[in-house]
Amino acid sequence: MNPRPRPLLMALIGMDGIGERNVLIFDLGGGTADVSLLTIAQGTFEVKAVAGDTHLGGEDFDNRMVKHLLTYFKRQHKEDISGNARALRRLKNCLNSIKLVDNCLIDTKIDKTRIDDVVLTGGSSRIPKVQQLLQDFFDGKELNKSINPDEAVAFGAAVQAANLSGMGNKKVRSVVLMDVTPLSLGVSEDVVGNMSVVIPRNTPIPAKMERGYTTCMTTKLQFCSVYEGERALVVDNNWLGEFTLSGIPVAPRGVASVKVCFDIDANGILNVSAVEKTTGVSCKITITNHKARLSSEEVHRIVRDAEIYKIEDDERRKRAEAKAALENYVYDMRITVNDEKIGARLAPEGKKKIEGAIDQVIKWLEGIQLAEADEFEEKLIGVELICNPIIAKVS
Repeated sequence: MNPRPRPLLMALIGMDGIGERNVLIFDLGGGTADVSLLTIAQGTFEVKAVAGDTHLGGEDFDNRMVKHLLTYFKRQHKEDISGNARALRRLKNCLNSIKLVDNCLIDTKIDKTRIDDVVLTGGSSRIPKVQQLLQDFFDGKELNKSINPDEAVAFGAAVQAANLSGMGNKKVRSVVLMDVTPLSLGVSEDVVGNMSVVIPRNTPIPAKMERGYTTCMTTKLQFCSVYEGERALVVDNNWLGEFTLSGIPVAPRGVASVKVCFDIDANGILNVSAVEKTTGVSCKITITNHKARLSSEEVHRIVRDAEIYKIEDDERRKRAEAKAALENYVYDMRITVNDEKIGARLAPEGKKKIEGAIDQVIKWLEGIQLAEADEFEEKLIGVELICNPIIAKVS
């Protein structure tokens, strides 16, 4: 069965004959809220972005209203019948639902004034206060209530079934729904475990993207792990699979170059391949929707966690980047001093001084467990002050 938003999009089939339009679907059900932004033109439904919260819906509003009424009862009758003092939050969920709309617009970089239609669906979208907040957010724009909230998912699923089976009429068969990736897809970039995004979140699919990397270890084997998620480090993201690129010639760190390609088709099947440029050694893995992929609830949780831990992740990323910059410099400098052309022109004393500085930094890197970004930066400045003047004399 398809996730709820997809059939909802197919329920808009009647809106594809009125020119190109930007349509925002606001789906508020009993326990979930989903917002989708898409462009409709000539039978093609192109999803631009999606946002959602699996812990926000009509039941949540009911719970908040009960708390509010209990507080009201206490104020009127001077009697506390619940012991719960959090009643003032009864509008928080409504405000959160509007934030989902804002996030969806930010992801697509589309201003709210460019939205042609705001379509309501989901039983809880009938709540007058929700409609008022949504209409106010869009500066008084009339909301589109043409779709029956209780029938939208079933109707859209029927349209999609007819489309896939080829049994519908010409209009149904010609409909094309272009979906997006719900989470960023990438690989572990280095030994630190930084998440290197190859296909960003909300990229229209099918999609094919490539990135180049250099090896981070001197070995004949290179492991490529594939992840999805929005966090800075892969340990906080969802592991999808792994393959081994074997037969790479032993070379210093950073010498071997690997091209990684992500290819995701319209059905969400992901093919990841890696090729070492000098030898042509290659390997690939196929990841389907049913293998290690996340549910809609888990996707929403990951996006929410990425927002919550953004400051912490930024610090971790800054620390990891500072460490990587130091590592790259010392290993590149080691390659430089061992180069036949440059190394031969270095004075023995200067070469020894550089090698000593490099060895000292590498030993420090191997011995530390935790260090702040400024510590790595200070080490980098120190080794640069030793090495750069010596190399400059022979460059």
